[in-house]
Amino acid sequence: MFNLKSIYFYFLAIQISLIKFIKKIYFSTSYYNKSLVSKTPQQFYFHPNPFLLSSITNYKKYSFKIGEIDPNVFWLNKKNAWEEKELHSFLWLNLIDRKNDGKSLQKIIDVWVLKHSKYKKNVWESSVLSKRIISWILNVDIILNNGSFYFKRNFLNSIIVQTNHLKKNIKFEKNYSKRVEILTALLISGLVFKEYINNFNTGIKELEKLVKNYFDNDGFPLTRNPSDLIFFSKYLMLCKECIKDAQQYVPEFLDTIIDKNLRCIKNILTPNNQTPLFNGGTEDNLEQFNKFLNELDYKSKDKKNIIGGIHTFNIKDSAIFFDVGEPPKKSFSKSYQSGPLSFEYYLDGEKIITNCGFGSNISSKAELLSRLTSAQSTLTLNDTSITRFERNKLINRIFGNSIKNTFKINNLDFVEDKNQIKFIASHNGYEKKFGCIHKREISIDKLNGKLIGYDEIIKKKDGKPLNYSLRFHLYPGLTAVKTMGGNSVLIQISKKKSLIFTIIDGSILLEKSIFLGRNKILDNTCVTVSGNLVNKNKTIHWEIKKNI
Repeated sequence: MFNLKSIYFYFLAIQISLIKFIKKIYFSTSYYNKSLVSKTPQQFYFHPNPFLLSSITNYKKYSFKIGEIDPNVFWLNKKNAWEEKELHSFLWLNLIDRKNDGKSLQKIIDVWVLKHSKYKKNVWESSVLSKRIISWILNVDIILNNGSFYFKRNFLNSIIVQTNHLKKNIKFEKNYSKRVEILTALLISGLVFKEYINNFNTGIKELEKLVKNYFDNDGFPLTRNPSDLIFFSKYLMLCKECIKDAQQYVPEFLDTIIDKNLRCIKNILTPNNQTPLFNGGTEDNLEQFNKFLNELDYKSKDKKNIIGGIHTFNIKDSAIFFDVGEPPKKSFSKSYQSGPLSFEYYLDGEKIITNCGFGSNISSKAELLSRLTSAQSTLTLNDTSITRFERNKLINRIFGNSIKNTFKINNLDFVEDKNQIKFIASHNGYEKKFGCIHKREISIDKLNGKLIGYDEIIKKKDGKPLNYSLRFHLYPGLTAVKTMGGNSVLIQISKKKSLIFTIIDGSILLEKSIFLGRNKILDNTCVTVSGNLVNKNKTIHWEIKKNI
C-alpha cells in the first residue's frame, strides 16, 4: 500500500528513469560526442602528489606488473562487471613500477583512448569516470614522461572530453557518493589546467552545497552510516591537499568539515581500528587511511559522548558502541538497517558482541537480510522488523531500499559515578503495531569490568500475546557453549581467555547465525533469549563478565 511519500518517490523515480533512458540514447549520438570536444590545454599547471591517491586506493586489489602484459590484449581479456569497473577506474596506477612500467602504461592508455574516446555506458559511468580522471591527473608524471607529442595531445583531449561530460550531467546525479567523486574530478582538473579554472570554481561551489546538505552539525553523514563518513572524509581531504599543492586558498568550509569529520572518526573508531557495524557499515581496513592521515599530519579532535546517534565509551579494557539514533530521512536511508538500541562490545581490543553487518559487498539478498532487526544485537517482537522498507522495484532501483516508516528515541540518559558508567535509551518502534516500548540500559562496573544490561518491554496497552527474541550476535571465530544450568554461556576468546554470559532468571539458546560485514558470508553464533508475554511488562537482566 502506497503512502503519500511513496507515491511522490514513485513518480519521481519514473521521471528519473525516463530522463536516464533519453540520456542514454542522446549520449550515443555523434552530435553529443562532438559537443564534448573543447580547447586542448597547453600544459599541466602543476603535478599533484600521486601519494594523495592512496587515500582512496585499496593496495591489495591488484598484484600484476603491466610491464609483463601485452598492451594490445590488456583490454581484451574477459572480466566480470566488478573487475571491469576496477580496471577502467585506473586506481591501480599507484601500484605499478614507476621506473620500469612507463612505456607499457602509455601503450595501455593509448589503446584505451582509441577504443573508448566516445561515450560507453559502463566505461563512462560517473563513478568510474571520475576515479579515472583523478587517477590520470595524479599520475601524470609517469603517464606523460617521454611520451610523444601525439600521445600527450590525445591524452589531454581525453581528460577534457570526460570532464566536460561530468560537468554537463552533474545536475542529474542525485547520489551523494557519486557527486563527491564527480566534484573532486572537476575540482582537480580546474587546478591543473588554467584554461579550465571554471571547473575548479564549479567544483568548490557545488562541494560547499553538498557539505551543507549531507552532514549534520557535528560533521556526521545524515545517512548515519560510519562507512560513508570514511568515504567522504577521504575525498574531502583529497580535495584540500590538491588545493594546497596548487598553492590556492583552501575554503573555510572545507577546513571546517574535515576537522569535524576527524572528530567523528575518532569518536567511533573501534579498538581493532575499524568502524562499528551500524546502518550500512562494513568492515574496512583503515590502516592505509591512518597512514595517509599521519603522513599529512592530520590530527583528530577531542571526543564527544554521542556522534551520529552512536553513543560510545571506553573504560579500562572495555569499549561499547550503542546505537541511540533515529532513522535518517527517506532520501538518506538507502543503507539504513533496522536495529535501534543495538550495540557492539569490545574487550581487550577484541570484538565480542557484533551486529551482522551490511551485505552490500556480497549480494542483493545478503543486503536484504542485513536490514532485518534480527540481524542486529537488539530486541525483536513477533519476528517483526521495526523499520519497513520500500518494496517497489522501480523506487528501489532509483533510490535504493529506502525506508517507509520512522520511530522516536526517548529517555536518552548517561549516568556516571565512582562505581559505574550507564547508558539509558528507549524507542517506540513497536508501539503502533504491538503497543510496546523497548527500553535498554547498558552499564559497565568500574571495579570488575562486568557488562550489565536491562532490556525492558513496556506494554502501553493490553493486546494479543507476543513473542520476543533478544539477540546477541557473537563475532566470527568465537565459540560458545551452554553451561549445565541453562542460563549461562561460556564464550571462548582464546585458550586462556573466556567470558561468562548470564541471563538472570531466564534461559538461553545458542543459534547459528551469519556475518555479512565483509566480502563473503561467514558463520557465527548468536546468543538468544526468547519468551512470551501478554498484558504485563517484561524485564530481561543479563551480564557478561570475565571467567576467572
